[in-house]
Amino acid sequence: MINDSLQNRQRTIAIIITVVIVIYILRLFSIQILETRYKEGADSNAFLKKTLYPPRGLLFDRHRTLLVYNKPAYDITFIIREIHDLDTLSFCRALHIDKAYFLKKMGEIKDRRKNLGYSTYTPQIFMTQLGIEDIATIQQSMYKYPGFYIQNRTLREYAFPNAAHVLGNIGEVTQRRIEKDGYYKSGDYAGRDGIEYTYEKALRGEKGMEILLRDARGRIQGKYENGKNDIPAKAGHNLMLTLDMKLQVLAEELMVGKVGSVVAIEPKTGEILVMVSNPSFNPAILVGRQRSKNYLSLLRDPTKPLMNRATQAQYSPGSSFKPLQALVCQQMGGISENTYFSCNGPQSSPIRCTHHHGSPVSLLSAIEQSCNPYFWNAYKATIEKDGYGEKNLVFRTNYDEWVDRMKSFGLGEKFIDGDLYEQSRGYIPTQKFYNKVYKAVTGWRAITIRSNSIGQGEVLVTPLQLANSMAAIANQGYYITPHLLRTDSLRKKIHQVKVDKEYFPIVFEGMSRVFESGTARGSRIDSIAMCGKTGTVQNNHGKDHALFVGFAPRENPKIAVAIVVENAGFGSTYAAPIFSLMAELYLTGKITREELKLRISTLVTNADVKKR
Repeated sequence: MINDSLQNRQRTIAIIITVVIVIYILRLFSIQILETRYKEGADSNAFLKKTLYPPRGLLFDRHRTLLVYNKPAYDITFIIREIHDLDTLSFCRALHIDKAYFLKKMGEIKDRRKNLGYSTYTPQIFMTQLGIEDIATIQQSMYKYPGFYIQNRTLREYAFPNAAHVLGNIGEVTQRRIEKDGYYKSGDYAGRDGIEYTYEKALRGEKGMEILLRDARGRIQGKYENGKNDIPAKAGHNLMLTLDMKLQVLAEELMVGKVGSVVAIEPKTGEILVMVSNPSFNPAILVGRQRSKNYLSLLRDPTKPLMNRATQAQYSPGSSFKPLQALVCQQMGGISENTYFSCNGPQSSPIRCTHHHGSPVSLLSAIEQSCNPYFWNAYKATIEKDGYGEKNLVFRTNYDEWVDRMKSFGLGEKFIDGDLYEQSRGYIPTQKFYNKVYKAVTGWRAITIRSNSIGQGEVLVTPLQLANSMAAIANQGYYITPHLLRTDSLRKKIHQVKVDKEYFPIVFEGMSRVFESGTARGSRIDSIAMCGKTGTVQNNHGKDHALFVGFAPRENPKIAVAIVVENAGFGSTYAAPIFSLMAELYLTGKITREELKLRISTLVTNADVKKR
């Protein structure tokens, strides 16, 4: 019994000793391997590891014109454990800040809830995006402020004060982005919108690291092992965009004093030549120390200059919808090019005509003269062609087909296979929507939704979608997803519309006659055969919107355009001339009608919009 008791005590003591040893081993493993703060502390006594930030990739237009490049910038960083005997007032004067700002900033940096990467051993960013003029005063006296360092960076510089919505801008990363992507640390910059956001990973490059050796007093002695262990930064990729900057500048000039947008696409490739949203701003004001102040000013501006109307604004297309209606109604068998309908001008019912012309009207004349009654009757004949059937089933089936064919032109959905940032969907109203609005599947008929026939009612489109639909017509049956990066891979995203090629020639002819003898005859160019459609769209909040869609030249089209000028009036007066001038410059390389250019560029339709 005595021996058993002794053996049990020995076993217990052995277990306790083993447990203690295991605990010590685990704790040492945790300290040396898992807990980086001890390693950071040890390393920081001997080394200073400086992040090397790569230059961001440059941006060029389609003709290799430089659009966005880099200029030197600087950050002020510090290591908290190295700061001692700091003359705070002197430091603040050197950086042109007050003590209250210094204390507030230090408090934010030390708050681990806001700055998860805070450590007393590693560099923390105190101020960012300082220009050479900001850093000049303190650069010569950094020795007075031990623990503080100057970090080299770059800022964006713009060759033109244009295309702000396309190019986008960069800003300091949010905590959410840091958590999502381990590449970023507090104080880093990243693309916030536009091309800068979409192609962030290509543009940002790869960070490097420089390892500097300290002496026993913490003073920098030079590179560790002559830089053998340094990691060089890799510059971001340069990108060539699809924009034609010369054409972009012209379009922005023509939109001065107006609210709206212009989108131009090369039909054969889907490349966006122009994307204008007005009011706009100079992208250079969102760079450097004044970025936050300027961004807040833009955000509060009631004219919404930060909104990209080209991709986000939604409008009733009005008469610019009629070429699409003509194609779909032919395809579904509601009409043919030999179908005629009567028109009584402004006395027509249930939809009146805004023009006086002969009657009956052919499809060709209806496009040329923008005859509302014709397109109402064509729409009605198409979705009612087989009657209504039990519970309107046959009618609703035809309506679903109409919706499907319209959507095949890129309407009612975002272009999700492209590279465009922030888009609205637009809207082609569905059967489900009308069933809900009219409380029953039998509660609506063609007469109920007649406004759809002329691009009013519930139909909504973005200017981008309108321009793309013109590219599909110009290509006689297909479009390539509109995009901003000039690369062959994006040209392969081909979408066939659900209208056969045989139905396009009559629409081409009608849109050509719009310039020859129709509503856009005042904007024709003798040397260029152009196709188009004007639109004057009712607006419940003020004066009508002016619209124009079209392409040129008629044979082998090279440019397709959509233009919206809000609260302006007639599309033929305010929108068609913009297309005419753009087509002339793009196709001939020059503007010969300087008087027209001057008149349109100085024409103000909204006095609240200023050129920034």
